[in-house]
Amino acid sequence: MSTLHVLSHSPFADSHLSSCLRVLGSHDAILLCGDATYALTPSTTARQTLDAKVGSLALFVLDEDAKARNLSLPDWVKSVDYPEFVALSVQYDKVNTWL
Repeated sequence: MSTLHVLSHSPFADSHLSSCLRVLGSHDAILLCGDATYALTPSTTARQTLDAKVGSLALFVLDEDAKARNLSLPDWVKSVDYPEFVALSVQYDKVNTWL
């Protein structure tokens, strides 16, 4: 069973990202939105952790939130808009929002 994990909190304010990565299944994906997009800030521990998972992690980011924070995305991260976010929610068996 696949799960889309939706994270919206800054990785510098809580441990949701690291907790999510610990329970991530092989068919799961992560969508970063809101302040969670700061995990893609270069030269941070959060970014280094994500970079280490290249090839084994399906990572999406809400385009609007990345642009609002002036973040440039690595080429292995898929930027999505709201309609694509809805499509992802349907594609995966479950959606888990980390509140």
